[in-house]
Parts: sequence; C-alpha cells; structure tokens
Amino acid sequence: MIIESSPAPDATPDPADGHAPDPARRPSRRTLIAGAAAVAGAGALTAATASAGTPQAPSGAARPDWETCLTVARAVLVRGDDDRPLVPGYADVLLRNGLPRSRMPRRKVLVVGAGAAGLTAAHLLREAGHQVTVIEANGNRVGGRIKTFRTGGHEKSAAAFADPKQYAEAGAMRIPDSHPLVTGLIDSLGLKRRRFHLVDVDGSGRPAHRTWIFVNGIRVRRADYARSPQTLNRSFGVPAAYESVPAAQIVRSAFAPVRKEIDGKQDRALVEGWARVIQRYGHMSMYRYLTEEAKLDERTIDLIGTVENLTSRLHLAFVHSFIGSSLISPDTAFFELPGGSATLADALYARVEDIVRLDRRATRITHGEGRVAVDTVSEGRDGRPVERETFTGDTAIITVPFSGLRHIPVTPALSYGKRRAITELHYDAATKVLLEFSRRWWEFGEADWKRELEAVQPGLYRKYQLGQTPEDGALLGAHSSVPRSGISGAQRAHYAACRSLTRDQPEAAGVIGGGSATDNPNRFMFQPSYPVEGSRGGVVLASYSWSDDALKWDSLDDDERYPRALAGVQEVFGQRIEVFYTGVGRTQSWMRDPYAYGEASVLLPGQHTELFPHVRGAEGNLHFAGCHTSVKPAWIEGALESAVRTALEVHTSA
Repeated sequence: MIIESSPAPDATPDPADGHAPDPARRPSRRTLIAGAAAVAGAGALTAATASAGTPQAPSGAARPDWETCLTVARAVLVRGDDDRPLVPGYADVLLRNGLPRSRMPRRKVLVVGAGAAGLTAAHLLREAGHQVTVIEANGNRVGGRIKTFRTGGHEKSAAAFADPKQYAEAGAMRIPDSHPLVTGLIDSLGLKRRRFHLVDVDGSGRPAHRTWIFVNGIRVRRADYARSPQTLNRSFGVPAAYESVPAAQIVRSAFAPVRKEIDGKQDRALVEGWARVIQRYGHMSMYRYLTEEAKLDERTIDLIGTVENLTSRLHLAFVHSFIGSSLISPDTAFFELPGGSATLADALYARVEDIVRLDRRATRITHGEGRVAVDTVSEGRDGRPVERETFTGDTAIITVPFSGLRHIPVTPALSYGKRRAITELHYDAATKVLLEFSRRWWEFGEADWKRELEAVQPGLYRKYQLGQTPEDGALLGAHSSVPRSGISGAQRAHYAACRSLTRDQPEAAGVIGGGSATDNPNRFMFQPSYPVEGSRGGVVLASYSWSDDALKWDSLDDDERYPRALAGVQEVFGQRIEVFYTGVGRTQSWMRDPYAYGEASVLLPGQHTELFPHVRGAEGNLHFAGCHTSVKPAWIEGALESAVRTALEVHTSA
C-alpha cells in the first residue's frame, strides 16, 4: 500500500484472522457470481426516490439518493446486493478452488496493466482455460505501485544502495492483518511475512512510543506527549479545553458521533448504517466536517493536522479518511515482506510471465461487436526502435488508473457516467525520500554514539553536544564504515547550503521501527523495523509526504532532495547523524511516475456517490479493475478484490 495513516498502536495478531472464512458465512458460488455482477453493475444506477422509511437528508442540503448510498455502503463492506459478505467467496476463488465451472465459452482475454490486479485476474482466467495476454507499458518491471528499491528481483536491478544488501519501499510497505485476501495470498504463495512496527518497540518487541514529535520548535517523545501534551498543544494556541488532550484523542472524539452509526451493527443494519454515513457526510470535506460537525476551531485543526497527518487530507472527502480509520482499527497489526514488497510482485509475475508483454503502452482501445483491439507503442529505451503493435481479443480487463486512462482514446465512446469518472476521479500526490546510512544510528544509546564518534575523531562526541562541529560538510560520511567514494564534492556543497541551522543535539533516539512527525518539509519519517541480514546499516524513510506537501518535493530534482531531506532529519534527530550518511538516496514521486499518474484515487467530497458507482461497472466487453475500483484505494487488498470480481465477470458473462 501507498497511503499511510498516522501511527497507531500495534496489537498481537490472530494467525487465523481472515485466513479461514467461516463456512457458515461463505456464500454459494451462485450468490458470489450474482453479488459480483450486482456490485459491478452499479454504474447503471439511476436516481431512485427514497422510500417512506428511508433516512432523509437534513433540510436545506441536497443529498444523494438512498439506493446510491446503499451501493457505496456495500462497496465499503464488500457485500452483494443481498448484503451478504463477498470476501469469503472471493477468498475461495483466489486461494483455493479458482473460478467456478461455467458453461460459457472460453475467451481470448486482454488484460491491460500488470499490477497486482492485472496479474491476479490473468492467472485466475488462464487457470480456468481462457487465452490471456497481459499488456504492460513499463519495459522494466511489473507490480504497479508495489515497488521496491533493491538489487535483483524480476527486474534484475543493479544495486540500489551503496550496500547491495539494502532495500527500501518506494510504494506499498505495510499490510494490515484485517486484509484477508492479501495476507492469504502471501501465505499461499509461500512468502514469509513478519510484523511491521508502525509504532516503535523496545528490545522485547513491546510498543515503546519513543519516536519524536518535533513541531513549533518543540521536541517531545510520543509517550511523553501522550502523558503531558500541554506544552506542545499550547504552542498551537488551542482553547483551554484541548490543552491537556492528545491530538489522537481529539480525532477519536471528533469521529465518535459518526462511529455510532456503525459500531455494534451487523448484516443489513450495518449496511444501512454505512449508507446513512455516506448520505449525511459524503458531500463534506474533512475540514468542513471538523468545523461544522465536530465544532473544532482552526488552531485545534492545525494541531491534529500536523501531529496526526490530517493536514494533507483536509480538502479531501471526510468519508475517505473515515472509511480508512473504520476498516483499520487502532488494534490492527501490520506485516511486511522480508526482502521487500516486490517479492510479492515477483511471485505473481512468475505465474504468468510467459503471457506478459512488457514495454507496450496502450494508446487506443477499440471495442464492440464481441471484439476488443488495443493499440500499443514501445518506449524505445536503450536505443531500441519504437515499435507499434495491436492486440486483439474477445474481451478486456482495463486496470490502468483513470488518471492514465484519461490519455487513452476509447472507441466507441464509453457511457457518460464512465467518461465523467475517468475525467474527474481525483488522484493525489505522494512522495518518498529515502536515505542510506552505514550504521543504524536510530537504535543507538548515548554509549554507542560516544564510541562511534570518538572513533572518527577524539572529542567529536562533545563537539556535537556543544554545536561546535564544522558547517561545510567536512564530516559528511566521515565514519570509517562509509565508502570513501560515496560523498562527492558537489554533495558536500549542496549539504552545506541546505544544512539545518538547529545545532542542539537531542538525546539518542534509541528506537526500533516506528515513525516521527515534524512540521518541517519532511513531515513524517520512518525507521526500518528490522536490520537487513548481513548488513550493519539501514535505509531511513527520511520524508513521506502527501498532497500539497508532496508537490513541494516534486518541484525539486531528485538529487536536490537528498541534502534537504537529510537536513530535515537532522532537525529532529540531531546533527551527528551526518557521519553515517553514505551519500546514496532514492526517491519516488507517484504524481510524476509515468505509469501511475498519481498516488491513488483519493476521492473529493461528493465523489463517492457522484462518481464511484460508475467507476467499476463493465461497458460491453470492457471490464475495469484496479484498487481505484474498490473503496480501498492504494491498498493491495482493494486490487485483489477487483481482480476476483472482474475475473468472475469475464468468466461467467455471455
């Protein structure tokens, strides 16, 4: 996944969570197919008049009709039109028995896009006997937003970092245990997974909450802020009522009235509760909800926006954030894949590699009368000629993000609702800047720091404490563990120009995993949860930002980002980390990515009801998959839900 919410406490996972659906709750195959078709066909919805018993919109405000709200609610919960869960049946198709038997003829299927959705749908359909071809624009790799900076892999990459053993995530980096399709798929493919420490832990693996919050010039450990938030909260000028309330608690209290609509409800009552949430709040931005419904003042909104990662979401739909916070609870445990998330892409690719055509960017789609044609062009990399090729089939699954599909003419024209969704569906920006260090200094205590700094230069430990070290970059990469060729003269000059002016040296971080928050441009920083076997160093996610915060990084060339990101980390952790910097960084701007066209579909106010019902509906023999066609955009789980749904559509349609 790409979108990352603010840190939440870890919890011990139930190993069986979501992996073995209760047979009593598993729908029949007929129900599963009908439910998938009903959810997919929501694009054909027309406005319906609410019945006498239907909750009505508040006076003076237009609200979407009740049937549309029910459709979106079912999408949130992944339920069919009978309100029964579809995920147990999807899991059966994905993990155990494959697509059901069908009397329909086998087809020639084109899958456009080799992300998780495209690779999975292609595998399911081929196993069911269909002739499948996958068309992928990228000539180097598959996986979409599952992308790891690493050595090797199916893309046969050269070393990404000075230490070739090191790797780091450009995209999806954590998997919730509340996502049964992706966790089940990882297990069924024989991949290892381990706990991802969203919250830092101590040596015994217990949550420690020792990472930093550094805003308004105030540096405080998360645990200390939770116990005594007054100093930091007062720096925002919040009303007296909120001075002693941690930001996370303010957010929980603000969301509490909406949670009452769904908490404790089951079956039809749960669906209707979600529909009421969609109908009443679907038109609101996060900012409007916090001001008009939660009655928070701007100073308090500034506090929670800065500390709890809401600033970048204030203009987006309230229900987008509410859905995320509801489907992933504070007790959710997260996992990661040793070797990187791209090991999942490796495994998915290995099952269908022989039917994937890389370096084929779709330029036009023609459909109708039982045929589909996809015109493509190659990228002409490495001096190779640019080639055109046309692929034909009986039907196609389009997994291209709508932000990219906007550039692909479709003939004949799609329905008005679909065209509007392709044109208007909002895709947000997200940018990561990663820095490599030759030692895992974030795990150090003061004794470790003194030993290592004194080895560089006698008295250096004390000089850092007093702010008496040179400012010209002379100590950049000065530790003996840093390769001598790693730091160029240009890097030292850029570093000196961008260096942090904060000369105070905080105590050693002493953290394993977890993340820190700041109001400087870096915004959020994450340390790796585990060391890489055979390496004493590590890669820090030095800056993780979204929306406008991300676009400000996107305006910089890649090489400019690294010294600026290092300066931002130094503001939080202290100047002395410079001695371990290898001079190597990696960065990913999803808005600038030529295959992703943005982080993910992060919806604006009103788009859940105005656009979403049209997003996933089939148009003749064109079917639409990808995480943007689910209500879990940017999560692998949403992509897998869409893969099973569209595979069922193709497999069982006349």
